Amino acid sequence: MKTMTISRAAKRAGIGVETIRFYERRGLINQPLKPSAGGFREYPPETVSRLRFIREAQELGFSLDEITELLSLRADPKANCTQVQRRAEAKLAEVQHKIKKLQDIGTALGRLIAACPGKGALGTCSIIESLERGQMS
Repeated sequence: MKTMTISRAAKRAGIGVETIRFYERRGLINQPLKPSAGGFREYPPETVSRLRFIREAQELGFSLDEITELLSLRADPKANCTQVQRRAEAKLAEVQHKIKKLQDIGTALGRLIAACPGKGALGTCSIIESLERGQMS
């Protein structure tokens, strides 16, 4: 595969051109040099692979800082799979914690809804009263 413009790289990676520019500013991908004759920057095929890597990692919940770490490990010949696995395990623990927190929120909302008569004046709404008192559960 030969080099490509930013728009073609974006299309192949399934992202927008502005996203590529943002990743360049963040140092996640290298910005190719601009040709002196006023042409377009040409991106190598590896850029598309890197963009897909970034996109997939974000889909799994990794932050851009965490993705930077993963990319550093990927480029480090001394790095091993254990280092990546530890980061993935930490991300899984974080996701599980968020899920538990969301379940707790769902339970609290369920209690508020069940306690609400669902009719009458707003001034007697038990949901509003609970929120005002800071008693969500």
